[in-house]
Amino acid sequence: MKLLFDRFTLDNGLRVLVHQDTTTPMVAVNVLYDVGARDEDPDQTGFAHLFEHLMFGGSVHIPSYDEPLQMAGGENNAYTTNDITNYYIQLPVQNIETALWLESDRMLSLAFSPQSLDTQRKVVSEEFKEHYINKPYGDAWKHVRELAYTRHPYQWMTIGKNLQHIEEAQLDDVKAFFKKHYSPSNAILCIAGHVQTEQVKELAEKWFGNIPAGEKYTRQLVEEPVQAAPRMETVIADVPLDALYKVWHIPGRLSQGYYCADIITEIMGNGFSSRLYQRLVKEEKLFSNLSCYHTGSLDPGLLVVEGKITEGRTLEEANAAVEAEMKLLVEQGVTVEELQKAKNKVTAIIEFEDMSLLNRANNLAFYELLGNAALINEELERYEAVTAEMLRESAAQFLRAENSSTLFYKKEAGKVTV
Repeated sequence: MKLLFDRFTLDNGLRVLVHQDTTTPMVAVNVLYDVGARDEDPDQTGFAHLFEHLMFGGSVHIPSYDEPLQMAGGENNAYTTNDITNYYIQLPVQNIETALWLESDRMLSLAFSPQSLDTQRKVVSEEFKEHYINKPYGDAWKHVRELAYTRHPYQWMTIGKNLQHIEEAQLDDVKAFFKKHYSPSNAILCIAGHVQTEQVKELAEKWFGNIPAGEKYTRQLVEEPVQAAPRMETVIADVPLDALYKVWHIPGRLSQGYYCADIITEIMGNGFSSRLYQRLVKEEKLFSNLSCYHTGSLDPGLLVVEGKITEGRTLEEANAAVEAEMKLLVEQGVTVEELQKAKNKVTAIIEFEDMSLLNRANNLAFYELLGNAALINEELERYEAVTAEMLRESAAQFLRAENSSTLFYKKEAGKVTV
């Protein structure tokens, strides 16, 4: 079933989407900013993620963001990726103006203060240490990204390239980043729930219409050169098991090749019935766990195979086995049954996502960012259009040795797994 929506744009450039659902007493308010880790200065990374925290630190007229929202019966959260930063609220529809008041005030201007910056800087620094420094395998993706990308800003993680960039962030740097990216002309507002479009127009104008448009950010990223030779790196760390991380470059989000890559990951490594699990975990017992997925990024991303190696087996034989399975996919393709099963799973995932009001608001904003929110209604058609031959051709195109990067993450010699 197609998602229906209306669209309009305020004079300051804020794009607004309205999705009506009269079956719910709730409303979802989603604000997507067209800024992610790829938009950062290479010498000041982690700022987009830092702002995910700073945006909850109070704004000009609202010292506490969470308190009025809780009083209005609402809940909120946010997330940052290499491509976007997204904030969302769900609350009873009669309290919709509380959400718009909160979102518009922090879009107008955060209450920048040394204390707020210091607090959030410490929070993000602790997160960096906990998940990326002190956690086993925590820095694996730092190595993978730096191995796979030589020029494009996907070479660093959303949390940042290194801890110092966050620890040394200054107030003037943070203010400049806000001014550059967090303006109406660089944002998309989606309101979904028991609302009328005319009502939303009035409310959007009331709460956002007087915010200065700001200078429209024009993205000029360095393209990643075509990889011409396989890359490999070995890292030795205090971990319980050896681990393999193997990636190949794939087309960007709007390419048909993206949909082929998505289906390939379903067939090869999503679930206990997938090829890699059946052959390399269950039958060959090379891996204790294994998965195949892709990064889902807007610019050309990565198809990933990662897994922990079974004690007593080697990274070299595990890597060779993965390469053999990928070669088999290229040479023999997939069966009609495998393809249809993968399409059925994708269809179920999309339909399940659409059951959530928050997901609909989030997804409509995301597809608007891609170029047109109506693209959300074409997704299933794009997946259905994928044929077995298209899949084989795509696999042959990007599952080449010279397009791959491989990380051997080895446990320290002498370590015994308990």
